[in-house]
Amino acid sequence: MAPPRNVVKIAVQMRDAIPQLIQLDQAKPLAAVLKEVCDAWSLPHSERYALQFADGHRRYITENNRMEIKNGSILCLSTAPDREAERLLRGLQSESREGRREALRHLLLLAPDLTFAREVISRDGLQRLGTIIEDGDDLGEVLALALRAFLELMEHGVVSWETLSIPFVRKVVCYVNMNLMDASVQPLALGLLENVTLSSPTLGQLVKSEVPLDRLLVHLQVMNQQLQTKAMALLTALLQGATPAERKHMLDYLWQRNLRQFIYKNIIHSAAPLGDEMAHHLYVLQALMLGLLEPRMRTPLDPYSQEQREQLQALRQAAFEPEGESVSAGLSADRRRSLCAREFRKLGFSNSNPAQDLERVPPGLLALDNMLYFSRQAPSAYSRFVLENSSREDKHECPFARSSIQLTVLLCDLLHVGEPCSETAQDFSPMFFGQDQSFHELFCVSIQLLNKTWKEMRATQEDFDKVMQVVREQLARTLALKPSSLELFRTKVNALTYGEVLRLRQTERLHQEGTLAPPILELREKLKPELMGLIRQQRLLRLCEGTLFHKISSRRRQDKLWFCCLSPNHKVLQYGDVEEGVGPPTPESLPEQLPVADIRALLTGKDCPHVREKGSGKQNKDVCELAFSVSYDHGEEEAYLNFIAPSKREFHLWTDGLSALLGNPMGSEQTRLDLEQLLTMETKLRLLELENVPIPEQPPPVPPPPTNFNFCYDCSIAEP
Repeated sequence: MAPPRNVVKIAVQMRDAIPQLIQLDQAKPLAAVLKEVCDAWSLPHSERYALQFADGHRRYITENNRMEIKNGSILCLSTAPDREAERLLRGLQSESREGRREALRHLLLLAPDLTFAREVISRDGLQRLGTIIEDGDDLGEVLALALRAFLELMEHGVVSWETLSIPFVRKVVCYVNMNLMDASVQPLALGLLENVTLSSPTLGQLVKSEVPLDRLLVHLQVMNQQLQTKAMALLTALLQGATPAERKHMLDYLWQRNLRQFIYKNIIHSAAPLGDEMAHHLYVLQALMLGLLEPRMRTPLDPYSQEQREQLQALRQAAFEPEGESVSAGLSADRRRSLCAREFRKLGFSNSNPAQDLERVPPGLLALDNMLYFSRQAPSAYSRFVLENSSREDKHECPFARSSIQLTVLLCDLLHVGEPCSETAQDFSPMFFGQDQSFHELFCVSIQLLNKTWKEMRATQEDFDKVMQVVREQLARTLALKPSSLELFRTKVNALTYGEVLRLRQTERLHQEGTLAPPILELREKLKPELMGLIRQQRLLRLCEGTLFHKISSRRRQDKLWFCCLSPNHKVLQYGDVEEGVGPPTPESLPEQLPVADIRALLTGKDCPHVREKGSGKQNKDVCELAFSVSYDHGEEEAYLNFIAPSKREFHLWTDGLSALLGNPMGSEQTRLDLEQLLTMETKLRLLELENVPIPEQPPPVPPPPTNFNFCYDCSIAEP
């Protein structure tokens, strides 16, 4: 007879004792279960003990998480969390350095457990750790252990970072500013200050005033990847917390101190692979750098500004008066104004008064900045652009000013200028760290590309929007390749001619085309079940390989990882935490298991519980798109296993695989693309012999039956 559903068979072990094999009744109070276990080993005072999972982080069993115990689980009997916390906190006050070190090591092992962390925090454990950090008697391993334990306890969110004292933060700042510090201390101190800066504006200002930018530059130049990453994390946190004016001043100073060159040579092109966290911080730095352009992009030209009028005149004179000799010097005022208006028209402005063109925001004054930069940094290319188009027929000339204004809008859109930073994105472009004034330099390349494409398309004024669509596609395709330098970008984008764009469009259209002949559609329908089975098999194999997932809180991006995979027999999901930098673990080493038979449903996006808890802010949009959960039976309650996929592709693969496990259809965009690709390939293989043979829309008519059937063979007549 099968045991009741709420009874699980488990093993309980204790040091120097024979393990017990028991049937745990989940309906029985945990205190009663402990009493029975202690009685079996003749241990008095069962309230002094607690059960822990024997593997993983050795989490304590509580009434809240006891339903995670499954058949075959191994538990161990240990000291109760309140008594263990009391013992370890007494050990922190030991006069012996070795005693404090051992207490810290044991505390650090148990700190990830929320039950234990609450016991430590309720007994002023953070204050005692803070005292060790503030005293700084041992600047080596003891200090590193104390900082790591402090960070682990704070990660639970039981205590706010804003409650930290100013003297404590100043002491941590001292560790960051010290020379000759232990290599394990400074990354932890930088990580603590990053948390403080992101969580508390007041303490963030203190960190900003106490940690010089030069000190962070020193840390970035140390060839220690962990130290570099944490220094970059604090730097981006300080930049995000600064006002726009302060941010511009800080970035200008960092650029003067050659930070951009160092990032480009020693981080982006380092021999060591770029970590996910460093890639995220480089993305944030690029976004903040481009964000400095937003005020100019949002500001229209002021027709009463003397400076801006002089800039417009300088733009006109650079095109039509290259040697500075004013042709209109001896003309009357009316004649001079008429000549200027005509030249502004030749320059490509839609109105005789160019201020009216630049009143549009975006791009506002940023378009004027781009045109001036192009005219000053590439005067020959600028003059050639303007004069070449001035000599064409009116309908074939490419208007420089109108093109520049529209191109500036296009670049701001492609580069997301002025948009808030994502919490998890890593999509930075190396070429923006390759040289100064990268946005203006990119404009110079793009405006010459536009003129080249205009000529290739033999465009007229009516084709202006079509040309801009092609240029947008050329720029977007080239930026997606992430060229490492502006010169490489120039080479690749110029190789992507209008003819090549048309060829790529046609190829993509053939891949996506759905209006095919009925016989081919019928063939595709017959092939679909077999190919869907192939896709299902691939998805399940991918789940068996497993994936590393990030743990992400509602406050900021986390760099903790966990691994999940499907067992080879497709009956169990196995998962557990892993350390960063370590390869994927073997399925046998994963501590947690979830039987597929216990799974109720698959949830995605806003339906996931961990997304609902984070709210609906703009910065959570990308996390929401990658979130999915599985709900499963947890005793009599429903529990969830929550995921944040590392990429959109992984999101599709996992949701498809889980849907296949549950017997549901695989409806992701990736499945549609894979099915279309397989159908196209299989259909072409089946039709190889019909190449160049036209396939009719309708099948040929069936001929009428013959007048007699004498040609039929009578099988009933036996042969002699």
